[in-house]
Amino acid sequence: MPINLRRILRSRNRDDSRARAADTRGIERTIELCRGLLSERGEVSGARLAAEVLSAYQQLDDEQVEYFFDRLVEVFSVDPEAIRRTADAYRLDASPTTLIALQNAVEPPRQELFRRCNVAAGGTAALVDMRRRLLRTLADHPRRAEIDADLTHLFRSWFNRGFLTLQRIDWQTSAVVLERLIQYEAVHQIQGWHDLRRRLEADRRCYAFFHPALPQEPLIFIEVALTRTVTAQVQPLLDPDSPVDDPAQAACAVFYSITNCQQGLRGVSFGNVLIKQVVEDLGKEFPRVKSFATLSPIPGFRSWLVERAATAPGSISPALATLVSTGEGITAADIAAASSALREEMIERCARYLISTDVGVGAQDSVARFHLANGARLERLNWMGDTSATGLRRSYGLTVNYEYRLADLERNHDAYANQQRVASSRAFQQLARRRRSNGR
Repeated sequence: MPINLRRILRSRNRDDSRARAADTRGIERTIELCRGLLSERGEVSGARLAAEVLSAYQQLDDEQVEYFFDRLVEVFSVDPEAIRRTADAYRLDASPTTLIALQNAVEPPRQELFRRCNVAAGGTAALVDMRRRLLRTLADHPRRAEIDADLTHLFRSWFNRGFLTLQRIDWQTSAVVLERLIQYEAVHQIQGWHDLRRRLEADRRCYAFFHPALPQEPLIFIEVALTRTVTAQVQPLLDPDSPVDDPAQAACAVFYSITNCQQGLRGVSFGNVLIKQVVEDLGKEFPRVKSFATLSPIPGFRSWLVERAATAPGSISPALATLVSTGEGITAADIAAASSALREEMIERCARYLISTDVGVGAQDSVARFHLANGARLERLNWMGDTSATGLRRSYGLTVNYEYRLADLERNHDAYANQQRVASSRAFQQLARRRRSNGR
């Protein structure tokens, strides 16, 4: 090997070693700051040390953050021997003293670390973002689920309904929040300010939950159209040039978009409380409104049907198998050309898909799980309810109305949670039974 090449390689190796050492020093410095925050010194000067911890963490690059998560598991997990010892003591003497000792032993030090980090300015936002980054790594690093469990446990306390404020969003809301709506909208993308303004007109309502620690960051928001009938198609609602109706004449409130904004709060439920609060508020503002329903996507239907076609090809008709083979490139023209028999089969299959449940999972569709767990009932399927590329790709253009009846919410929720029984209208049940009785 030429001398110059050897020198270059040795130089690169030295540079790599220095870089790795610098990376390690940054991680270990952050861990040492965490130890200091958990010490008695941390109790005295908590806010200052917490700020140092978060500052050091935020200076880590993506690769360093990965190692930092592993060190959080290694350094700040429970002591198995302490758990065994305190559990044995509790078995021998089930007193308040031994119970408290056991509770302290089974709580990882990480939870107290995160509590103390939270006292720093911006601490809540930093921890929510930490979980967002953590969630992306869990599939490849299952031990990090311990960190996720700690953060989820804390967030469910810190973000309970008592801390949340419901705000109506209108054109006078701060530009920062309005920009967030455009950025976060996950169901029907907002096409700029003109589109957003139409969604905030007199015949529309938009509400969001906020937390005092994140005053400019909506946690979840819901978009509502005040209409005379329960809407079957979403495109007219999304037309930014559609005429504005008189909300005083509305008899229905249609929830056409519900968006969870913070990935770091995934699994921390706000939706059920938000919907109930919005129903109550709208009922007071518009006494004529008696029907509260969603116009919802069915995001899992096409993939479910594709799987059925692959694993049980004889269970669907040749015409439906041909349509399914079109893949994601399916167009509105393809759907419009469907025969009445094919249209009927698709609707029946979708009804069966939505109404059936799996043990331990519940409804097969993610949006269905959300609404059914909140006490809604399946009301109606809509052919060509969403003809956008996304709607066609997800569910061949089918949409579904879930109905919220305040008097039935608790009963429907309990039936779904305890028995996995899905509340649905008689017409919906007949659709699902018809496909089953046909043997397919």
